Amino acid sequence: MAELPPLTTETLWAIIHGDIPDDTVNQLVWEGLGYRKDPDTGKWDISAVEPDWVEAYPEPPNFIDSRPATVKLTRSIPKENKQLLKEQLGFEGYKVGELTPTKTRRATAVNWLLSYLRQIE
Repeated sequence: MAELPPLTTETLWAIIHGDIPDDTVNQLVWEGLGYRKDPDTGKWDISAVEPDWVEAYPEPPNFIDSRPATVKLTRSIPKENKQLLKEQLGFEGYKVGELTPTKTRRATAVNWLLSYLRQIE
C-alpha cells in the first residue's frame, strides 16, 4: 500500500470534500481495522482484524462501493461516538441536492476514523 496521509483534521475534511481518492479512504479504514498487506506475497494478513470482520470480509471491503460493508462499519461505531462528525468537526451534513451514496459513505468512514482515533488515544 502507498504511504497514507496522517489522520489529521485536514485529512478528514479532505475525505468529506472528496479530495482524497476512494482507494486511500479505504486504506485508512483498513489500517484501523487491522488489515495489513504483505508486500512480498501480496496477500492480506488478517491476524490483527476482529473475528467478526474476518468472518464477513476475509479481504478488506471497498467501503465506498459497498453498502453492506458501510452498514457494518456504522454499526461498529460505539454509541457514544456516533456524533463525532458533528461534535469534533462541526460537520452539519450534506445539502439534500448534493447527497450521494459516495458522499454518505465517505462521511461514515470519517466518523469511523474519528471513533477509532478516540479509542486509541
